[in-house]
Amino acid sequence: MTSSAPPGRVIPAAPAGPGKLRAYLGIAPGVGKTYEMLRDARARRRSGTDTVVAHWERHARPATPAQLAGLEVLPARVITYQGTSFAEPDVTTVLDRRPELAVVDELAHANLPGEQHARRWQDVSELLANGIDVYTTLNVANIESLGEIVSRITGVHRAEPVPDAFVRAGEITLVDLAPSALRQRLAQGLVVPAERADAALSSYFRFANLAALRELAQLWLDDSVPDPVSAFLSARGISGPVNASVIVVGLEGSPADEWLIRYAAHVAGLSDARLQGVYVRALDNLDQPPEARLEKDRRLLGELGGTLRAVRAGDPASGLIRAARKAGACQLVIGSRRRSRWSRLLTGATVADQVLRAAGDLPVQVVNVGRPDKNSDEWRRPRHDARQHRTA
Repeated sequence: MTSSAPPGRVIPAAPAGPGKLRAYLGIAPGVGKTYEMLRDARARRRSGTDTVVAHWERHARPATPAQLAGLEVLPARVITYQGTSFAEPDVTTVLDRRPELAVVDELAHANLPGEQHARRWQDVSELLANGIDVYTTLNVANIESLGEIVSRITGVHRAEPVPDAFVRAGEITLVDLAPSALRQRLAQGLVVPAERADAALSSYFRFANLAALRELAQLWLDDSVPDPVSAFLSARGISGPVNASVIVVGLEGSPADEWLIRYAAHVAGLSDARLQGVYVRALDNLDQPPEARLEKDRRLLGELGGTLRAVRAGDPASGLIRAARKAGACQLVIGSRRRSRWSRLLTGATVADQVLRAAGDLPVQVVNVGRPDKNSDEWRRPRHDARQHRTA
């Protein structure tokens, strides 16, 4: 979607000083950073500023492309890497065009191998050095000093970082949206495709996650707070470094444990974390733990580099959450059986439901573990081995 520069446009002389950066900072994807950035760029264009769009992310959100009206969109540079084509902003074209303002979406982007710069923020730095103002976007997760704590909150790998000093050197506009409003947008299919909305709502976009990310953004923007991460942790009674190197898997002493342990071991391997299995016993000692099953679990965990711990609690949900917090878990993995709506109404909340309600900011991943086969002792695993809800 491109438009030509107005006829008779006079190319401005090279400016005397560096350009100015404006970063649109969001608490999470979907808050409207790109929309607001393009809207403001249109306003600058109407006021007479020579403005171009060097790059904008196509998020399949219908309201965003409409904000390109009246803006000159420069052609992207198409790069083929390992058989796949990527559209990247063309820094050379922007420098040759020499606008007063360039829009470059997604500041925290890793460039492909072989490019002049390893990161997009370095491309933007070159534009600024040549006297071109830049509007750009990023999320709280991309602020380098906040990356580790955001990963801890959300349970996902650290996002691409941008140095704090680079962002702070310019103007910062917080694109603020209440967690409830963002979740409503998500539920309406305005952020991700409708078929992915439920999974997103129960994972990265949990209310507790969004509230925490919003608080982090506000602390980081507050000049009177010297260490936003320490302030955030202190408000929650946490001191010292955050240990994010343990995956805890909740076990129920059933044949489903085997698949769940293997799944959790895979997650631990991806994040280079230790693996710990937890089985919750009743406080009154009246339960009869399936010792043979737990011994199998212990052996399997040992083979996969993990350990098994049995704890006592008044109910499995509180026991699992307490054990995960004590272990400093970066994620709690639990299983859930697929049930019909009528079954849920008749039997009430499952352990997984209870864990999700009480987890707070503890990242939880709920994995569908199938159901027992009525005709045998074998466990019927779900098709494709998982129907997951990631909760963080």
